[in-house]
Amino acid sequence: MTQSSPLGAVRFDEQGLVPCVTQDWRTGEVLTLAYMNDEALERTRATGEVHFYSRSRKEIWHKGRTSGNVQRVRQIRYDCDGDALVALVDPAGPACHTGQRSCFYRDLEGSADPAEDAPPAAGEPTPAAYEALSVLERTLLDRRERRPDGSYTVELLDDPSRLVDKVREEADEVSRAAGSESDERVTEEAADVLYHLNVLLASRGIPIASALEILNGRRR
Repeated sequence: MTQSSPLGAVRFDEQGLVPCVTQDWRTGEVLTLAYMNDEALERTRATGEVHFYSRSRKEIWHKGRTSGNVQRVRQIRYDCDGDALVALVDPAGPACHTGQRSCFYRDLEGSADPAEDAPPAAGEPTPAAYEALSVLERTLLDRRERRPDGSYTVELLDDPSRLVDKVREEADEVSRAAGSESDERVTEEAADVLYHLNVLLASRGIPIASALEILNGRRR
């Protein structure tokens, strides 16, 4: 027998629970999977911050209350038959209690230790295509902060005129490639444009998501 949420849309299971995936609003990255009961869902809606139900402790818990890594809700979606939720959130810090950005930090086919809460393996998991811009942004911000010797990104950040020239140059190169070169070359040149454009955004302190939100707004 199922229960209904106050919205009449969510179908809870026989234990009165519904699984909820949290996903980064800006990047699309999956952060956590936990469960909500009716009260946890209502607290989430009322406070604007994610609350879950702990199946082991049998109690409501406010995600990030102790660590400060709360997840502020932008939107809650439910699936086709109403028995699963996705909460799109702005995370204040790492989502995982291990300190990892996401709880899903190991590849099933990878080399990481499979023990509970074991650390990730270097270079794993390989970023998916949709994660490329978010990984690039974090890398650029890290370069801007740590300023490692020999970094091309740091060289560009230190020379705004050169950076602007490179964006213009790469845009011209992809345009010329589109007129006479292979799809592979166009793709490579497009990647160069994206890299240099994102360095430019980082130099101005503009999040990639700001440009993407403008694109979303233009299709309304």
